[in-house]
Amino acid sequence: MALIGAPLDLGAGRRGVDMGPSAIRYAELAEHLAETLGIVTNDLGNVEAPVAESLAIDDHTARFLPQILALCDRVAKLVEQARLRGETPLVLGGDHSVALGSLVGMAEAHGPGGVIWVDAHGDLNTPETSPSGNVHGMVLAAALDLAGEGFHYDDWTLPAIEPGKLVLVGVRSLDKGERELLKRLEAKVFTMSDLDKRGVEPCMREALQHAGGGAFLHLSLDMDAVDPEHAPGVGTPVRGGLSYREAHLAMEIVAEAGTVDSFDVVEVNPVLDRENATGKLAVELVASALGARIL
Repeated sequence: MALIGAPLDLGAGRRGVDMGPSAIRYAELAEHLAETLGIVTNDLGNVEAPVAESLAIDDHTARFLPQILALCDRVAKLVEQARLRGETPLVLGGDHSVALGSLVGMAEAHGPGGVIWVDAHGDLNTPETSPSGNVHGMVLAAALDLAGEGFHYDDWTLPAIEPGKLVLVGVRSLDKGERELLKRLEAKVFTMSDLDKRGVEPCMREALQHAGGGAFLHLSLDMDAVDPEHAPGVGTPVRGGLSYREAHLAMEIVAEAGTVDSFDVVEVNPVLDRENATGKLAVELVASALGARIL
């Protein structure tokens, strides 16, 4: 696997997620994958990321967008190069904006593909609909090329997601604009109510089927999908999320399918965490998604 750190917090409303890649590494991600699964990791370090204090906000409808796009371009190039070397990219965030780089990089290597977005939020706002102007809430709309020309950058492949191959899992907080956009998309949405009623396993299997079969399949795990009781160190916690076992089961189903080509794990915020519990859980969930089992 190729590990790519993206220490960005410009897309979020709270500071601190720029330390997420360090927290995940400190929780011994590479060592855990080697010991439990025999996976060799090629750690490419962190991409260069600016800090908010050195920047001015030009557009409050999409705060720090030029700097975010520049960082995502650096991530995209590393992801594309990793794929060309035959490696599986794992991007460590950072706020969820960095996933735009992951998806663009995969699309550059393979063409538009599918994505399973495990997140409490839809991330389908646009600059016109966002109540906050935080870009981490627009990244899916941007990857679908529905967020406007402001998100076009250099020679990026957009849309990076094939129409009809988007799945949201664990959603429990949507803005009005996101709900309206979802009515027009061929997306599967599994809210927490759906997971409660139907169970994690059938929903994840349906998600894999819906998003799979394209040029690539990407899994983006926002740690706020997990209930704050188990993942307190996230930028935008929402009560009522996945339990510890439900989160592991979801990732175990991903591993059983064996069809995911690239990964993100994002929004780990050590400033808000307790003894790096969220960083450690991120490591455990990545391992489960790659095949780790109790027996």
